[in-house]
Amino acid sequence: MTEKLLNKITQGDCLKLLKQIPDNSIDMTFADPPFNLKKGYNSYKDSLKLQEYLNWCEQWITEMVRITKPSGSIFVHNIPKWLTYYAAFLNKQADFKHWISWDAPTAPMGKSLQPGHYGILFYAKDVKQLKYYEIRHPHKRTRKERILAKDYGGKKFMLHPFGPLVSDVWTDIHRIKHNKFRDEHPCQLPIHLLERIILMSTDEGDIVLDPFNGTGTTAIAARRLGRQYIGFDLDDHYVKITKNKLENVKPISKIGDRWVSFYLDEVVTLRNDDWDYLKDFYYIPANVEEVDTKQIVLKTKVKIKTPQKSLLTVNGNDTGNRLDFRNQTALFEPTVQYRPNDNRHVQKRKAVHNKGLIKTTVITVKKRKNSK
Repeated sequence: MTEKLLNKITQGDCLKLLKQIPDNSIDMTFADPPFNLKKGYNSYKDSLKLQEYLNWCEQWITEMVRITKPSGSIFVHNIPKWLTYYAAFLNKQADFKHWISWDAPTAPMGKSLQPGHYGILFYAKDVKQLKYYEIRHPHKRTRKERILAKDYGGKKFMLHPFGPLVSDVWTDIHRIKHNKFRDEHPCQLPIHLLERIILMSTDEGDIVLDPFNGTGTTAIAARRLGRQYIGFDLDDHYVKITKNKLENVKPISKIGDRWVSFYLDEVVTLRNDDWDYLKDFYYIPANVEEVDTKQIVLKTKVKIKTPQKSLLTVNGNDTGNRLDFRNQTALFEPTVQYRPNDNRHVQKRKAVHNKGLIKTTVITVKKRKNSK
């Protein structure tokens, strides 16, 4: 039965569709269910009585665990209030790994602390058999000088050229802010958020399932990373939007033969195990301590377009949004520049050679000693 649903987005009730999938057959399940906060979905109400909502949630969570392989992962995204209930359901049938805090400030909600994050529950079907990969994200840098935002003091020799291992607090991925990238859906997630989750829990060709597909973020991320996908949604309009998007999505989110996640033409997530291979695709300072002031740069420019807002109307007509998502690569000569302040000066440019492949010019910044 899985084959009939594989690499397709199916319209229907997720509980009925999940029951068609055999036990232990999916590598990763991810759910971003309705929040039960009266959000404006297209054709269904986001307003159930408390116990009715919780009973429903326990049913689809149980189904997600059932269909996940013993080596697989279960992820559930929601506000902290509902995740406390979800965790109680999951603790009975799976192994807790992490509560991932995704930094995403929201509007004030009256007499309470200002909401500052969404949560992503990460559970293993069987922690002893879990497939998991450590992942890294780029160093955070200051906006103008582009130097490291964090002061590593005397430990700069321990810096990883690309960036630190990802923790359970994610502050480097932001909500979709621009309307041109947001579909007519109240809870659309960024693609590179799902790509990070997929990279740390699956391999090429693995199956990723999302029972609340929405406008296709999970399916798009899976296809870009060379995974297979299964998506369900109750709303036919959202299904059509996803199918329209997927027609233009290719498995191109990679460098060489390693899968990575891109955002704004920069790698934002990669596997730690892949760094020995991927480092040859970067210009890296000979002295790792220089990463403090010199950002590593890809030797090959990679452009991967972010899917824009679908122009499908509610009645299903295609208004012509046929975007080209093919990656475009070209060798280039990057220049790392840092805007000098009054108390800084820029050293002369140095020609840097890397394995005889191409020349690049790097501008380094040197701090002046304060005069007393």
